[in-house]
Amino acid sequence: MAGAPAKFEVLLTEGAEQDLESIHDYISEFDCLANANYVLDELMDIVESLSIFPERGSYPKELISLGIKEYRQTFFKPYRVIYRVSGGQVIIYLIVDGRRDMESVLARRLLGA
Repeated sequence: MAGAPAKFEVLLTEGAEQDLESIHDYISEFDCLANANYVLDELMDIVESLSIFPERGSYPKELISLGIKEYRQTFFKPYRVIYRVSGGQVIIYLIVDGRRDMESVLARRLLGA
């Protein structure tokens, strides 16, 4: 019988934590607190689920076009969670509404441009 899959430690960067706070604040202001809490809970479920099989995420097409394959993404539409697997850790770098100009967001946050 096979053992349970290895668990990865999931870490959020300061930027990713700020992303979650901004998303929650925006939805609270322009929709309602209940919906903001729902979206936050769903995003946190996605983040926590990366502790098992984080490799399941796809490569962001904006980075693939630059030849960068160290980052992956998963979704709670329209939100994208961008992360990197490093050893036994999953590091969340960005949680963003995918309808934004992703090339500039990714370049600014991940590539320091």
